[in-house]
Amino acid sequence: MIKPTMINGAVKAILLLLVLFAAPGVYAEKPIRIGWTAWSSTEAVMNIAREVLEGKMGYTVEPVMADIGIQYQGVARGDIDVMLMAWLPVTHKPYWDRFAGELVDLGPIYLGARLGWAVPGYIPKTELRSIEDLAKPEVVRKLRGEIQGIDPGSGLMQASEAALEAYGLDDYKLISASGAGMTAALQRAARSEQWIVVTAWNPHWMFARWELRYLEDPRGVLGGKERVHALVRPGFYQDYPDEVTGFLTRFHLPLEDVETVMLEASDSSYEEAAEKYVRTHPRQVRYWVSGTFVD
Repeated sequence: MIKPTMINGAVKAILLLLVLFAAPGVYAEKPIRIGWTAWSSTEAVMNIAREVLEGKMGYTVEPVMADIGIQYQGVARGDIDVMLMAWLPVTHKPYWDRFAGELVDLGPIYLGARLGWAVPGYIPKTELRSIEDLAKPEVVRKLRGEIQGIDPGSGLMQASEAALEAYGLDDYKLISASGAGMTAALQRAARSEQWIVVTAWNPHWMFARWELRYLEDPRGVLGGKERVHALVRPGFYQDYPDEVTGFLTRFHLPLEDVETVMLEASDSSYEEAAEKYVRTHPRQVRYWVSGTFVD
């Protein structure tokens, strides 16, 4: 006679096998929480990753908007699963030094990122070529003593504060705004060719929309070229199938592709631009998902 306890044990064993060998996307019912900030480059990258994870792999993604510092803290504490915007080695160095031991670095998503202060091309180089030129009284007057910035928690704004001090630019005020607020201010200035300096970074669609140039930074305060990395919380790979970590590890984008998606999104939406990119790059997406270019 088969005892009920034996049946229960067999059922549990079968259920365990079903869970272990479930189809992709069935294993993890919890959404994958991806941290992001309202920067055009970050929104483009996050939406491409989301399109692949949801549309090609069957997972659910929950975007979590937060300032940079809160993202690092959230990933370290496990409140956020993934962060796709770690600018290393310089821009986010203070956050990295604080939280590195509590994060898992999956490597760079794209290379050649850059931070700096940019001006429209109609501003003569003879008058404003370098950050040092900002100290000239006539330049201060034309710029109304303002540097147009972005959100105050960003690494770029921290570096910009350091630049103001390093170059002795006491006559200037760093204006905080969102990334969209910064580009709106640039657009208003460009319409009437007013002088403006904006905190800028590559990749960004504004370099395709307007003729811009970076101011020279002879003291190197704003850093050089950066790498943008993917970070995950400790234990992430244990909570999701290996295919998810594999995808995030292989998720590489040429810098020019990021800028193309950003420019297209500025005329449509990031969701539409990301969907188009994934649809038109099947071989690249296949490699991200499976690790092979073969069907």
